[in-house]
Amino acid sequence: MVLGASFDAVPDQAAFAAKFSFPFRLLSDVDKRVALAYKAAASTADAWPRRLTYVIGTDGRIEQAIETKDPAGQAAAVLDLVKSA
Repeated sequence: MVLGASFDAVPDQAAFAAKFSFPFRLLSDVDKRVALAYKAAASTADAWPRRLTYVIGTDGRIEQAIETKDPAGQAAAVLDLVKSA
């Protein structure tokens, strides 16, 4: 399952997902609790989260934490990691 999250409100997320035909669910983290928990933000004062990709195992534990340097190529890079594991 692929999920995305940002600090945007639900209506903004829905508009963004519709505009770009996102094939996965986007989550709204307006209070920044998820970003803080996953180290995508240093504090609630951060204007936007860092771009990170997490691969989470079936046991709920983080298996990989990857800083996203190429958003367009990130999915392929993660799939390559999963296939080689």
